[in-house]
Amino acid sequence: MERIDKGKLYDQLTALARQTQTLAEEVVSLQQQMSAVLQENVELTIENDRLRQTIAAQSHETTSNGLTASRQNLQNLYQEGFHVCNEYYGKRLADAESCTFCLDIIYNDHRTKG
Repeated sequence: MERIDKGKLYDQLTALARQTQTLAEEVVSLQQQMSAVLQENVELTIENDRLRQTIAAQSHETTSNGLTASRQNLQNLYQEGFHVCNEYYGKRLADAESCTFCLDIIYNDHRTKG
């Protein structure tokens, strides 16, 4: 049987203890970082939900004439003399011209619901 070098064994044990301590410190550091990331994730999820609710509420708000805010904006552009339809969007309407496509975009959903 081989004789065990006690000095070498002690040095190996000391080195292993240091490595274990370093590893434990790294694990603690990673746990703290993970906790911070999870907390940020929860905060961002809550903020994201609130923003979605705000956007949904704004998109469903209707003005006094029964149009949503976005359709009211389209109506305002149309009344200022600009096309809001896909075909001619942004082009000027001729004097006293009306566009069935624009009117359909502005009022179509409103007419079918009401």
